[in-house]
Amino acid sequence: MADSSFDIVSKVDRQEADNALNQARKEIEQRYDFKGVGASIAWSGEKILILANSDERARAVLDVFQTKLIKRGISLKSLESGDPTASGKEFRLESTLKEGISSENAKKIGKIIRDEGPKSVKSQIQGDELRVQSKSRDDLQAVIALLKGSDLDLDLQFINFR
Repeated sequence: MADSSFDIVSKVDRQEADNALNQARKEIEQRYDFKGVGASIAWSGEKILILANSDERARAVLDVFQTKLIKRGISLKSLESGDPTASGKEFRLESTLKEGISSENAKKIGKIIRDEGPKSVKSQIQGDELRVQSKSRDDLQAVIALLKGSDLDLDLQFINFR
């Protein structure tokens, strides 16, 4: 009997993120409490740039964007935001969407699988994803449940289950 396997990845659907950003931009343009404060949100290359005339307004725009991401099914674990910085008369806040599993996080996930998972399960790092193999599909499902229950600061997806 052949081994069953699945891949662990951390990806963000770029189209859904773009839709969330556009919804947030529309809401900011229409809301009364954002009138006349120069609040905006837009893509700046791979980063998301939030501009406002005060620290609180920049954080409020980020909050609106986070709400839209949640409604679109994107985990906030994949959003990395800094603190607003003053740039002339306006405050800038840059955010990025994290994709891929870093080597240190992959090692951490591999250690969790080795220590707490079923003994027949093997994991191997392949670039920015992790391949998990076992003869038993039940063991693989136990690993998925284990990783969903663990407190990692990553948004994990499980793909190619075969």
